[in-house]
Amino acid sequence: MDPIIRIKNLTYTYPDAPGPALDGVDLDVAPGTFVAVLGSNGSGKSTLAKHLNAILLPQAGKVLVDGMDTIDEGSLLPIRRKVGMVFQNPDNQIVANVVEDDVAFAPENLGVEPREIRRRVDEALRQVGMYDFRLHAPHLLSGGQKQRVAIAGVLAMGPEVLVLDEPTAMLDPRGRREVVGTVERLCREKGITVLLITHHMDEAVRADRVLIMDKGHIVMDGTPAEVFARADELRALSLTVPDTTALIEKLNAAGMALPLSALTPEACAAAIKEALS
Repeated sequence: MDPIIRIKNLTYTYPDAPGPALDGVDLDVAPGTFVAVLGSNGSGKSTLAKHLNAILLPQAGKVLVDGMDTIDEGSLLPIRRKVGMVFQNPDNQIVANVVEDDVAFAPENLGVEPREIRRRVDEALRQVGMYDFRLHAPHLLSGGQKQRVAIAGVLAMGPEVLVLDEPTAMLDPRGRREVVGTVERLCREKGITVLLITHHMDEAVRADRVLIMDKGHIVMDGTPAEVFARADELRALSLTVPDTTALIEKLNAAGMALPLSALTPEACAAAIKEALS
């Protein structure tokens, strides 16, 4: 199966920056996968995200979305319909005074006919668990609920790829769980390709694949178990590890022999229970 995202030798430097934000990045993303992209501030995560639907264009190299080159002006609208973007602050993406009107905004501007808009709005709100709030005012919602409405607004455009650029940075732990659970479900149940840009290690443990970025390069690429087993290397990059990994490290230092691959809370609890029994 051909990759839905293909990046070759992508290089990008911001004006007056001392060096490139992206420096010869290569990446293929298979359809229907959940990819988490991690890295410290300035590592290139957000710059990479903005190249995926042509907010930024390559200065060198290529970004192909389902075979379409982002630098081709004639492909701009099809690319942006195929790749939906969700950003840090949901208030910046909410434009209407009623939830369902906000979700309808993008398909209306795409010229979708009214009956199809109604169907898309209802389906998108159900997919993110916000259908019962469709007549609410967005400003009265919690941060996690607002972000799910923002995701629904993107879903109403019918994307095949969902790129989320630190969508939980402004949320409390409950809101973070709501949003990450929503995007994981969209990937698993709807087959939407998800790229989650984050600096929260715990958000990456359920991904299919984890990328670690540093100084404009992808320096690690593997399953969550493979990447988080390299805890010392992550700390050398000024990154942390998931809470479960940190706990297992402490228990192993005290004499237990728990697998570092037990990344989710459920797997970690089960490993501890088995060791104690």
